[in-house]
Amino acid sequence: MSKQQLLGIHHVTAMTSDVVKNYEFFTEILGMRLVKKTVNQDDIYTYHTFYADDQGSPGTDMTFFDFPNNPPGIKGTNAITRTSFRVPTDEALTYWVARFEEFNVKHEGISELFGKKVLKFEDEDQQRYQLISDETNQGVKAGIPWKKGPVPLDYAIYGLGPIEITLAYFERFKEIMTSVYGFKMIEEVNDMILLEIGEGGNGAQMILRHDATSPIARQGYGEVHHVAFRVADQEALYSWLDKYQRLGIPNSGHVDRFYFEALYARIGHILIELSTDGPGFMGDEPYETLGESLSLPPFLENRRAYIESEIRPFNTKREE
Repeated sequence: MSKQQLLGIHHVTAMTSDVVKNYEFFTEILGMRLVKKTVNQDDIYTYHTFYADDQGSPGTDMTFFDFPNNPPGIKGTNAITRTSFRVPTDEALTYWVARFEEFNVKHEGISELFGKKVLKFEDEDQQRYQLISDETNQGVKAGIPWKKGPVPLDYAIYGLGPIEITLAYFERFKEIMTSVYGFKMIEEVNDMILLEIGEGGNGAQMILRHDATSPIARQGYGEVHHVAFRVADQEALYSWLDKYQRLGIPNSGHVDRFYFEALYARIGHILIELSTDGPGFMGDEPYETLGESLSLPPFLENRRAYIESEIRPFNTKREE
């Protein structure tokens, strides 16, 4: 396997209007585990929360920034427009329809997309998601459902599915995804194409939608900030850094996020991160209490007292 082989989706980062409401939605309704409560390393006055599977496995986490006074985003083209979550079966989607009805979650009912059953829904910020069934899926392995979550394990979310990106410059972006990042086109339906990398399947796919008529989307809460794809390790990440420099693609250079290492590049309007699978989220907290305390990377630890005095209290301790 090439050092530059992307392994699948690593995480998706979006923006929320209220970190507490967002926490309640993801843990109490979606049944995903908060595996890390920390701050944005580039803006320490902002929470950065990570929701994932039972152990914070790469390819399972949806993360959020809670920027103070952030305006709402504006839907449109040239943006990441929908995040998918994997569930084990078609039957699980029927369970989720009933659960969404119980909790008054706006949804569109079960439909089909590229041969898979999906259930599109939104949160209170109008952030767009969908559940996708793994019933006929083959490819990247899913994670482990949160064992102490509120959703039965047979129906629980256990990984990220295809990321949807909507673009006016559809052909140019597709060409970069295939020639630079190694995606392969799997299927085309109307104004959409399905691409995948690595082992393929729901955990390694991207849906590109062509939309040259809508206004350009504007960042804000309810919108996705960036998508990250998995690379194996630091050696692979540096191989990508060399590739970016060789191709003249502007980038962030190597960034150590403590929980993983990262490399950022903006392709048109879309911010793409490459992230290592490790070290992961369990090195600084016990498994039993992941996400219950404010976690800080070592370079911020000496500022803990100041950071805790500046960000609003946010209780994430779970009762047994």
